[in-house]
Amino acid sequence: MLQNHGLGFGLSTAPLMTSGKSRSISAENPKGEVGSGGKEASNLGVARKGRPCITLNQGDTVTLADIDGPGVLQHFWITVTDRTDKGNFVLRDLVLRMYWDDEEKPSVEVPLGDFFCNGFGTRCNVNSLPIVVNPTGGMNCYFPMPFRKSAKITIENQHAADINGFFYQFNYTLVDELLEEAGYFHAQWRRENITTEAQDFTILDGVKGKGQYVGTYLAWAALERYWWGEGEIKFFMDGDEEWPTICGTGTEDYFGGAWCFYEQRDGKIVETPYNTPYLGYPFYSKADNTRSDIFGEDSVPMHGLYRWHLMDPIRFEQELRFTIQQMGHNSRALFERTDDVSSVAYWYQAEPHMPFPSLLPVERRWPR
Repeated sequence: MLQNHGLGFGLSTAPLMTSGKSRSISAENPKGEVGSGGKEASNLGVARKGRPCITLNQGDTVTLADIDGPGVLQHFWITVTDRTDKGNFVLRDLVLRMYWDDEEKPSVEVPLGDFFCNGFGTRCNVNSLPIVVNPTGGMNCYFPMPFRKSAKITIENQHAADINGFFYQFNYTLVDELLEEAGYFHAQWRRENITTEAQDFTILDGVKGKGQYVGTYLAWAALERYWWGEGEIKFFMDGDEEWPTICGTGTEDYFGGAWCFYEQRDGKIVETPYNTPYLGYPFYSKADNTRSDIFGEDSVPMHGLYRWHLMDPIRFEQELRFTIQQMGHNSRALFERTDDVSSVAYWYQAEPHMPFPSLLPVERRWPR
């Protein structure tokens, strides 16, 4: 039974009793040990919310979870302030990393907010199947993450100050063994703050081995006037060179929308955000909501979009590369654009994985 291996859970399988062991790591039980939660004391006494959160010291990398396998991470939740007196972009300044089976290089390396589809250093609510962000800044992930030997999850504070009140909880199942077919979860962040005209933005490349691509998040800042989303997505796999096996028809089409996301409202045509289980456009703004300042709050138009390939995974046997074009339309013709594009790619694959590109320095991750 799939559930005995820590996978395949859902509403229809909820009644099935399995042999796995449920565990949870938080600041109240940092090692997930049996019978060891909630021992710290508060002003109300022992076991009365004595240690619900931690402080992230400036410059430190903190291990949030260090688990011996085999097992499957099934859900985790994090919340933290999105700004301090020293800076407005905490969600871009904190870096989430995950390591499987004692590997030295991470399989996940993403700014915290972007991992949860909160790009631009700005909070927004997300209501999808694998990623959920609830008021106010409660960030949840339901991607199952199997590991055979070990799982290590860290957070690095590259913000200019200590960050108080970092809350987290990692819920996982320990199992006797994993299925041979179970791949390892990966996620990678990229950014070009000015893309090159007529050159497609690379969301992911250099992937070697067998696996399946399961999701995309884009944080797209439009730097030119007119409609920005005519570019097509392209999946190159297993020997594709100049021409991809899978090619889309437009940016909003890839995210399940159509005709520029526009709706008529109060006599105007406006772009309309939305959330669905598998695809969404949860964030659209032309204002900098990370601050209130005498120098103004104007911003370039910012668009946050997600697409989960859970029902239609992009399977590959040997290699994968994924790109998107930057093209617009001025109501008369297509034209090539240059914009500010950030992305998160989510996929599963057999280990080992190829090294990731170096993560940009913190200042170059800040939104414009």
